[in-house]
Amino acid sequence: MRSHSPLVVPVDLWDHEKARRALAARDLAAVIKHFRQYTGASQTTVGSLTGLAQSDVSAIERGLRQVQSVDVLTRIAAGLAIPFSLLGLADKTGSADHPARRNAPVPQMTAAKVTEAELEDDVRRRELMTGALGLSAGLIAGTGSDAAAAEPAAQNPAAAMERALFEPVTGRPTSLSDLADGLARARGMFSSARYAALGGALPPLIATAEATRDAATGRTRERAQAAVARAYVLATELAVKQHSEAAWATADRALIAARASGDPRPLSDAARVLAITMRRAGRSSAAVDFLARTATSLVAEKGRPQADTLAARVCLLMTAAYTAASGGRRSTALDLLQEAEETAGRIPISRSGKPAGLFTISASPAEVSMYRISSLTVLGTPDDAVPYVHRVDPTQLANTERVARYLTDTARMWHQLGDGRRTFSALRAIERTAPEEVQRPAIRTLTADLLYTPGSLPGLREFAVRTGAVAA
Repeated sequence: MRSHSPLVVPVDLWDHEKARRALAARDLAAVIKHFRQYTGASQTTVGSLTGLAQSDVSAIERGLRQVQSVDVLTRIAAGLAIPFSLLGLADKTGSADHPARRNAPVPQMTAAKVTEAELEDDVRRRELMTGALGLSAGLIAGTGSDAAAAEPAAQNPAAAMERALFEPVTGRPTSLSDLADGLARARGMFSSARYAALGGALPPLIATAEATRDAATGRTRERAQAAVARAYVLATELAVKQHSEAAWATADRALIAARASGDPRPLSDAARVLAITMRRAGRSSAAVDFLARTATSLVAEKGRPQADTLAARVCLLMTAAYTAASGGRRSTALDLLQEAEETAGRIPISRSGKPAGLFTISASPAEVSMYRISSLTVLGTPDDAVPYVHRVDPTQLANTERVARYLTDTARMWHQLGDGRRTFSALRAIERTAPEEVQRPAIRTLTADLLYTPGSLPGLREFAVRTGAVAA
């Protein structure tokens, strides 16, 4: 394990004239650059302090993303020890007691502490969700400066789904069989990484599922609730891929419907996507605890194959491992990955040969190795991840979306290792495998970062223009 020097924030950091001007203008790009210049912090460290993904920090610093959300501004102010008043925010966090105000060292990857109630605390979850919904409503109404929700579907596949959260489409009840067929088609769109088509299909699917549930009673209503939950699970997966704040609303609705279904399978699906949303908000510790508890609570029901239960546990453990790694908890992440690997080895092979799992993720050994790559990379030890690249046979992954995820993880690993040639090779493989995947915000940011690193890679600029990472 690599050692990291403690991050020391100068007590007068925000007294500089240029910093004051940037804060007054809410020029977050200049603010983050100033912080990194005087502390030596990496974008990953800034992400850990503020609860943002490294790709989001990079996009903000490069001016590709404008921040208007009070929630995000508050997290940046708290994480970087900025007096709230300098950003025009009400100070309600006691920022004067921030370690930087005391000129104390801030350990890398550990400053984003979680002190709220556990993930199951519905009141806290709804408070956070309400803040996110406020942002999304502003985007959809056109009141914010971030125009993501107004982009064409090819650029923001989640736009139609975001609008439908506040302007629901009308749906009519249908049979459970027809509802299952519609859900299978939408799942197929996600699995094949056709996100624009999925974004258009979700609003009527969700409306139909909710209308079917509302018209049903008894066991039929419970089964319809499971369909509602999984439709919102797909919506959350799409929102997360597009860095949309709407993920809070869709994850919350998925969990409510899953609980009402009484079925542990959609409940596991909903718990997983909610934990991912919480992780992206900087609440990794609570998310890990919730996922671990959910995984432990799974027991095989009478008449249900043991394989389903074991596979659900593996999926939850893998997600918990990456979440722990994102919070800098190395030993926890590695322990969870080891448990996931051992559990995956106990899953009986199905007659079809297809790996078992949850609705949008499988539980194969290849998948566990893939999560080792992403976890070790986010922990800052990508060299430890290299051996696992060769352990993953892409043909063993469940679908196109999972192959694209594997290629994305390897691209990030090579990029962190400074190997631009292999990074670009992985990016081109993503484009060949899943063309819409390279247009995601995170991949465009990675492409732009690669473009501005030393060295020339033939075809990189054309790739960056083609995928929307830079303007033509």
